[in-house]
Amino acid sequence: MKILDKYILKSFLAPFLATFLIVLFVFVMQALWLAFDDIAGKGISLLFILKFIGYTTLLVIPQALPVGVLLSSIMALGNFSENYEFAASKSAGVSLQRLIKPLIALTLLMSVVNFFFLNNVYPYAMLKQKNLLNNIKTKEPTLALVAGSFNTEIPNYHIKFDEKYGEDNNLLKKVMIYDLSSRKGLQKIITAQHGKIISKEGSRYMTLVLSDGHFFQSHIKNGATFKQRLKMPASTADFEEYTINIDISSFSDGDLDDEKYTKNFNMLSLQQLKDTLPSLKQNYDEFVGLRAKRIFENLEGASLYKIPDSLRAKKLQPRLLDNFDTSSKLKITTNALGKANTILRSSIKANKKSLKYKRKRLNLYDVEFYNRIAFSFSCLILFFIGAPLGSIIRKGGMGLPMILAIAIYVLYFFTNTFGKNLAEESTVTALLGSWISAILMVPIAILLTRRATRDKGLFNLDAFTQPLINLFKKRPLKRQ
Repeated sequence: MKILDKYILKSFLAPFLATFLIVLFVFVMQALWLAFDDIAGKGISLLFILKFIGYTTLLVIPQALPVGVLLSSIMALGNFSENYEFAASKSAGVSLQRLIKPLIALTLLMSVVNFFFLNNVYPYAMLKQKNLLNNIKTKEPTLALVAGSFNTEIPNYHIKFDEKYGEDNNLLKKVMIYDLSSRKGLQKIITAQHGKIISKEGSRYMTLVLSDGHFFQSHIKNGATFKQRLKMPASTADFEEYTINIDISSFSDGDLDDEKYTKNFNMLSLQQLKDTLPSLKQNYDEFVGLRAKRIFENLEGASLYKIPDSLRAKKLQPRLLDNFDTSSKLKITTNALGKANTILRSSIKANKKSLKYKRKRLNLYDVEFYNRIAFSFSCLILFFIGAPLGSIIRKGGMGLPMILAIAIYVLYFFTNTFGKNLAEESTVTALLGSWISAILMVPIAILLTRRATRDKGLFNLDAFTQPLINLFKKRPLKRQ
C-alpha cells in the first residue's frame, strides 16, 4: 500500500471512529430513554439491564454505521480541501478519483459488514431484546399500565384510565374496566372517577380500589340463545368504593430469558424470510380466493330471473340479457345490482379486518426482505454524497459537516421510512418502497461527484446571473 493511501485511510478512520461511537451512543441512549418507563422500578438486576443495552447496541449499529461514514467522509475530504491538499495532489497529477480509491474499497467493506449485521446479528438481537423487554414489562404489570388506551396485558381484564398520578404513581383518574373473568364475553363493565393500585412485592394479587363509580353486569346462562340473551336480566349499581383483586401470579413466575416471540418478521434472516414468504402468500391468496368464491356463490346469478319456456327451445344469444325484452332486462339488472350491493357490502364488512391484517402481515415480511438488502448499500450511497460534498464545501471539523450530515441522513432515513410505510399499506410494491430512498439519493450522489471532479461549486450561481448580465450589457444605454 502506498504512503498516500495510508495517509488518506488514516485521515478518514480517525474521525470515523469518533463519530461512529458518538452516534452509536446517541442512538442507544434514545432507545434506552424510550424503554425507561418499562424498566425503571421493576427490581431488575443490573445484569439484565446491561443485557438490554447490549442487544440495543447491536440493533442500532446498522443505523449508526452509515451516519459515521457520511460524517467522516465530509470531514476528511473537507479537511483535504481546506488544507489545499487536493490542490497539491492535482498539481502532482493525482486525480480525485485516485485519491478516494482506498476510501471506496473501505466503504465497500463496511457495506458488507453492514449486510452481515442486518442479516445475522440484527435478527438475533431483535429476538433477544424484544423478549427481554416484554418479560421486564410483565415483571410488574402495575407499572406497565399506560394512560389513554386499553391495557390488555393483565389476563381477563381490559383497563383504561385518563391519567396516572400520585407520589407512587399508583392513583388513577376516570377508570373504565372490562371484566372478562367469566370467560363468557363482555358481561361486566365498571367505571369510576378515581382508582388506586395496591400491589405488595411478592404478592400474587394486585388490588384495585375504585371510588365514586358505576357498574353494569348482564346475567347470561350457559347455552342461552341470542333471543334468550336479549331477555336476560342485568344488574346496575352505583358505588362509593369497590375493590377488585386481580391475580397477577402469571407475570412473576416467568424467567426474564424466556423467548415467547421467535417468528416476528424482524427476527428472521434473509433466508428465513425467503422461506416464510411463499407460505404467507399462499395463505393470503387462498383467503382471497375463498372469499371471492363465496361472494360468487351467494350472488346466485341463475336465480335472478327465470328463462321463459318459450326461449328454451330457441337458440339463445351469447349474451344472456339479449334474450329478454327491455323491461325484463331492467328488472334483471336492478335485481342483480341490489343483490350484489347487499352481499358485497356485508361480505366486505365481515372480512375487511381479516383481509387487512393478512395483507399487512404479508407486506411486513416482504418489505423487511427487500429493505435489508437496500439498507446494506446505505454506507456506499452516503459516502458518494459525503465525499464530494466535503471536497466542494472545503470545510473540515465538526461544525458545518455535522449540520450537513444530519440533514442528509434525516432526508435518507425519512424517505426510507416513508417508502416502507407506503409499501406496508400496499400503496406501492415492497420492492419500490424499500428502494425509494436509494432512488432519490443516487442521482444526488452522481450530481455531487460530477461537480467535485470538475472543480465546480455546490451551486453554480453564474449559470443564472451571467445571462442577465450579458442581456443588460447588450442593451444600449439611453443618453440623457
